[in-house]
Amino acid sequence: MLSVSALLAVTPAGAAGPRLRTLGSKAPGTASGPPAPASAVLGGISGLLGSLPGTELLPTTAKPGYRLASAAGRVGGYGGTPFYGSLASSSAHAPVVGLAATPDGHGYWLVASDGGVFSFGDAVFYGSAGGRPLDAPVVGITGTPDGHGYWLVSSDGGVFAFGDAAFYGSLATSGSHAPVVGITATRDGHGYWIVGSDGGVFSFGDAPFYGSAGGTPLDAPVVGITGTPDGHGYWLVSSDGGVFSFGDAVFYGSAGGTSLDAPVVGITGSPDGRGYWLVASDGGVFSFGDAPFRGSGSGDVPTGDAVTAIVSGAGTNIGTSASGDFIPVVLPTGTPYPHAAFGFDISFPQCHKTYPVRSAVAVVGANNGSAFTTNPCFASEAAWAGPNLTVYLNLNSPQGSDPTEWTKGPDGNCASGDSVCDAYNYGFNAAQHSIAMVHSAGFHPNTWWLDVETTNHWSTDTQANDAVISGMIAAIRLSGGAPAIYSTNYQWGQIAGDYVPNLPAWYATGIATFFPQHWCSKTSFAGGPVYLVQGRAGSFDGAYEC
Repeated sequence: MLSVSALLAVTPAGAAGPRLRTLGSKAPGTASGPPAPASAVLGGISGLLGSLPGTELLPTTAKPGYRLASAAGRVGGYGGTPFYGSLASSSAHAPVVGLAATPDGHGYWLVASDGGVFSFGDAVFYGSAGGRPLDAPVVGITGTPDGHGYWLVSSDGGVFAFGDAAFYGSLATSGSHAPVVGITATRDGHGYWIVGSDGGVFSFGDAPFYGSAGGTPLDAPVVGITGTPDGHGYWLVSSDGGVFSFGDAVFYGSAGGTSLDAPVVGITGSPDGRGYWLVASDGGVFSFGDAPFRGSGSGDVPTGDAVTAIVSGAGTNIGTSASGDFIPVVLPTGTPYPHAAFGFDISFPQCHKTYPVRSAVAVVGANNGSAFTTNPCFASEAAWAGPNLTVYLNLNSPQGSDPTEWTKGPDGNCASGDSVCDAYNYGFNAAQHSIAMVHSAGFHPNTWWLDVETTNHWSTDTQANDAVISGMIAAIRLSGGAPAIYSTNYQWGQIAGDYVPNLPAWYATGIATFFPQHWCSKTSFAGGPVYLVQGRAGSFDGAYEC
C-alpha cells in the first residue's frame, strides 16, 4: 500500500486526547485583611513547588507547554516542552513536592520534602536543605527571575533562600496560621507571597497584598498559588479545583463543582497571564483561558505514585506531544492478530476486483489514497475482512481548496502562517472524517494503522509533519481506538525526522519473501515492536504477524 498515515504519540496512553470538558466555576475569592507581620527568620531548605516568576520571558512564538512532576521524582513534558531527566530511577530521596523551571525553559529543579534540591538541564544547583534537621517539611519552591537562585518554603512558613534569592522574611515563628502550601515570587524577584491551606496570603519584600481567601468558608483547602506575569496579581487553587483570583489576575473558570477523579494539587499560569492550568494528583490537566491543553499524565502515573506539581514552559507547537517518564515504552499489550498468522491488506486499488481469500490478518484502507477521501469499496472490503478487520489510513500534509480542514480544530483557530497549528488540526480532522465514515458503515475496529509514505504530499518541515501525525493519533485515541504505524526506516526518517511515538510498527519490505520473520524485532522506527511485516504475495500485499 505504501501511502501515508502517520501517527505521533501526543496523548499518553489512557488519556482521551484533547480534554474538551465543561467545567463548573467558582467565583473569585474575596479579600481578607492585610497580611500578618512576618518574622525575619532564615532557615535552610531545598524545595520547589509553585510557579516560576518571570515566565513572561518565555518565547511567545511557540505555544506554551508545561511539565509535571510526581512524588517519586518522575517528570513529564507536554506540548514539546523538553525533558532533561528525573529521579525516576532512584529511590534515595524523600517524596518530591515541587518543580520550578529556569527562565529560558532549558532546565528545572525538583525539590523533596526533606529539602533536597535536584537540578536538570541548565538549572544550576545553588544549595539545599537536604541533610539538615527541619522543623517542618518543605512544600514549595519558586525561582528568581534571572534563574540564578530560588526560595524554598516549609509547611510552618519557614523560607530558605539560595543563590541570588534574597531573604525577605517568613512565618516560621508565628503559629497563628494554617499550614503553608506554596510560594511564588514577584516579577523583579524582590519579594514573594506565601499561601496557607486556609487561603490566607502573606506578602514579603516588595510583594503587594491584593487579597486572600483567608476567613472565607472554603469547600476544600487551598493547595497552590501562582502569580501573573506583571506581578500585580495571583491565583489560588483548592483541591476541589476551585480558583480564586486577586489583583489583575482574571478569573477564567475552574473545576469547582465538577466531579474529579483525583484532587487538584497545583496551578501554573500561561506566559501572557491570560489563562492557567490545573493539575490533579492522577496527572489530569485542566486548561482555562488561552492556556491550551497539551496533554496529561492521566492513566500513565504508576500505582503508588502521584503528581505533585506543574510548571509552565515554552513548547514547540506540536499539539499534545509528550516526553519523559509518563510515556509508556510500548502502549498495546499484544497484537490484534494470532501469532505467526498470515493475511492481506486491500483498499481502493482492489475496488470492484477479486479479493484474496479471507484470512486471520485483514487490513482495509479507509480512504482513497489521501486524507479527507473515502475508499468507495470500504463497506464491501470490510465485509471481506469479517471479524478480523483492522483499518489503515493514508494521510498527508494540508492540501486542497477547503481551509476549514486545517485552520480550525482542537489546536484552536490558527493564525495566518502557523503551519504547525494547521497541520495538527488537519491530521485530527482527517482522522475524525475517516473514523466517522467507518463507524457509519457499521464497523468498529480497534486497531488503526497510520500509513506514512513519501509518495504522498508532505512538507519539508518535519515538525509540521509530526503535527499531522500527532493530530491523527489524538483523534484515534479520543475515539477509543489503538493507533499504530505503517512505514519504513527511510520513509519515516524523511517525513517525521527523529520523532519516536512509542507505537507498534508494520514494516513494509517492498519485496516477496519466504522469511518475513527476519524483519520482526522488539523495537522499530516507531519505538514499539514490529507487529506486522508486509511483502508481496502474488498480486496482493501480504501481511505476516510477528
